[in-house]
Amino acid sequence: MTEHTHKQFDAEMEAIRTGVLTMGGLVETQLARAIQLLQEDGEHDPLLDAVGADEQAINRMQVEIDQQCSQIIAKRQPAAIDLRMVLTVTKIVNDLERVGDETKKIAYRAAETAQYQRLAQVRHFDVGRAAARARETLQLALDAFARLDVEAATEVIDLDEEIDAAFSAIMRQLISYMMEDPRTISPALEIVFVAKSIERVGDHAKNIAEAVVQVVRGTDVRHQTAEQIRAETRDE
Repeated sequence: MTEHTHKQFDAEMEAIRTGVLTMGGLVETQLARAIQLLQEDGEHDPLLDAVGADEQAINRMQVEIDQQCSQIIAKRQPAAIDLRMVLTVTKIVNDLERVGDETKKIAYRAAETAQYQRLAQVRHFDVGRAAARARETLQLALDAFARLDVEAATEVIDLDEEIDAAFSAIMRQLISYMMEDPRTISPALEIVFVAKSIERVGDHAKNIAEAVVQVVRGTDVRHQTAEQIRAETRDE
């Protein structure tokens, strides 16, 4: 490559990294809106509309970044860490798009269950707290990508385990409500779906963290246990 071509290539690589972080910021904003809906007692149409608009924008950004990655591969034929970075970006934008989908589900189900005061404690406190934790996990995963920080990526693995545990606790609590009062079955199931979407947000954040480990270390840690991933990030 000539020096000019090198500069163009560097600019293209920086553009896709910046695109991921911009997309991630939009997903974080969308998730914050969904959490606000969880904490309210009534429908909030402007927030719902905003969440839906965010989801459409996220979808467009995924397509744009994927196209940029395809062009880089076709034109530049990157190798080694550059190729890993391009492939990692395609994985991350896919996970971010999925988070956008799950967040939309959270927001709409939150609005639908707002009138059920019997389950307000679970919805406002337990589910809301799990959602906030999922948002923190996503933020940390994106920060790990921005800095290519495998230690931060490992923290994401730990936080995802916390979210999984919170989901199990919420499930047990809702089952108790349904057994005590059959009238709560329908709204409780809706909240189960909300909690499941929150758990999925944590899973996608974990996927992003695993992609960071792969781009930095060159090792695919998908399907490994949390302890195996920690061991991989400790190895120099």
